[in-house]
Amino acid sequence: MNIKRFDLNLLVTFDVLMRERSVSRAAAELALTQPAVSNALNRLRSVLDDPLLVRTRAGMEPTERALELIAPVQNALRELDSCLTAKPRFNPAEGRQRFVIGASDYVALMLLPALLQRINALAPSVEVQIKNLGPDNPEVELETGRFDFALGRFFQVSNRLVSQVWSEEPMVCLVRENHPQVKQRLSLKQYLRLEHARVSINNDRVGKTDQWLKDHGNQRKVTAIIPNYTTAAMVVAETDLALVVPKRLALRVCQLLPLKSVPLPIELGNFTVEMLWHPRHASSPAHNWFREQLLAVAECID
Repeated sequence: MNIKRFDLNLLVTFDVLMRERSVSRAAAELALTQPAVSNALNRLRSVLDDPLLVRTRAGMEPTERALELIAPVQNALRELDSCLTAKPRFNPAEGRQRFVIGASDYVALMLLPALLQRINALAPSVEVQIKNLGPDNPEVELETGRFDFALGRFFQVSNRLVSQVWSEEPMVCLVRENHPQVKQRLSLKQYLRLEHARVSINNDRVGKTDQWLKDHGNQRKVTAIIPNYTTAAMVVAETDLALVVPKRLALRVCQLLPLKSVPLPIELGNFTVEMLWHPRHASSPAHNWFREQLLAVAECID
């Protein structure tokens, strides 16, 4: 017998027939018609080359072949039922897994310290790996499993991915601590007189700052285009350039470098970081648990 051609539904019918030893009662339990159950019994008889149930004075009784099959069939059905109905679990204290996050340097700087402290406390055997985001949306990386998550600013998100806001915060202007032209506040006129650094991976894309200025009939002088925030902050600390950065990043780098932040004289709205993942992880307890940790960390970052 070729198991690939065997209708596994017949095993369910066999199990009920062996317990009920009656086509009518088996049909009632299976919510089928008696002809349907009779047809299934005939198919079983043909496949197994055995009558399986025979009439006796005491009613329908299983053959020796049927008696041999009862226990193996019941065990197989129980295993299959357990496999299909059991919900997978993830125990953080015992889990050994690596999660790969595609992230910008800003996200890595703000996320990693708090995330690693949290993971080490809850799941000491879980490993976190950060990979750089490129200029394009990471749909391929998420689809192929190179990334478990992507955290960054995405200008167009594929509907084949799941997205959620990870963090939002205002923007500020970052300058060196003893900047000769910047005190505690900036007017728009003063802001436009400064020379600026701009963070951009894709030099062709106009950022929010320059778009706002253009929409209001103004233009700033961008002296340097730098691919990440950490390098840009170090450059600003040693020059008279100004840099627009998220407020929480400004607080962090001002603790590390001779820098200060001042409010912007323009309305840019919030700096929003999105978290992306692929929907194939929807039923993964480990993936869902890690996503909860990422969201929890976003809430507690200073």
